Amino acid sequence: MPSAIWTGSISFGLVQVPVRLVSATKSRDVSFNQLEEGTGARIRYKKVSDQTGEEVPPDKIKRGYEISKGRYVMIEPDELDVLRPKGSHAIEIEEFIDLDEIDPLYFEQPYYLVPDAKGVKPYKLLVEAMNELNKVAIGRIIVRSKERLVAIRTVDDMLCIETMRYADEVLPREGLVPSDGDVELTDREVAMARQLVESLASEEFLPEKYHDEYREQVLDLIERKAAGESIVAEPMVEAPAKVLDLVAALEASLEKAQHAKERHPSVAAASSAKKPAAKATAKKVPAKKIVTKAPAKKRSA
Repeated sequence: MPSAIWTGSISFGLVQVPVRLVSATKSRDVSFNQLEEGTGARIRYKKVSDQTGEEVPPDKIKRGYEISKGRYVMIEPDELDVLRPKGSHAIEIEEFIDLDEIDPLYFEQPYYLVPDAKGVKPYKLLVEAMNELNKVAIGRIIVRSKERLVAIRTVDDMLCIETMRYADEVLPREGLVPSDGDVELTDREVAMARQLVESLASEEFLPEKYHDEYREQVLDLIERKAAGESIVAEPMVEAPAKVLDLVAALEASLEKAQHAKERHPSVAAASSAKKPAAKATAKKVPAKKIVTKAPAKKRSA
């Protein structure tokens, strides 16, 4: 089990639910270090003064907020300490709302809330009530001296907490897309678009179907080079884009989707029938899957 980031309790009314906050996700991105050509030595970064060009020791570095070009307001650490919220070990639930009322744009980072051994019963009770009512709890949490707005929702039989963005952190959408009056859609175009969406629709999202193919190819490249294989990258040639009008593109897409269904008529039924097996298999797949094909060949194909 991942280590706890925060320990405390959920407080709603007079009920206290002891919980621990643990990570719900893990980045699988492949990271590289910068090395000097020829020697292979690591490249390090130093904090250097713009004025003298010399390295500045940590005790000489202060914080400043730029109010205009080249003008800064210096802030002392003790001035920030006075403003920081005092540490709290309780998530105060302020309200319950329907999950459908929250735009996913406001969700930021997910975590799991794990019950303490002494709080399993009230934890299960809260999960049961929120599941039946399809409600999400809105509250605040203080982690690492910073107060965060959070949404607590149920995921299967446990609680998941999502840190949220504040309203002024979400950029307005007005003016980004032309209004309906500027674009005229025909009934035929709308009907074909709806038919295309329906032909590509699935009953359930199965995340196990999707893989980070680029990451798998990078890991395969690293393994082959580590084994001494010489890699020659083939030039990537992009096919010229075909110019199609909207109706022609919709017709071609529908025809392609129909052919796919005729070749595999039972794909949807098979996927729904094998859901439990697919999930069980997904847990056994190694995190770093190695692709046997070379990236260049895959692109050219």
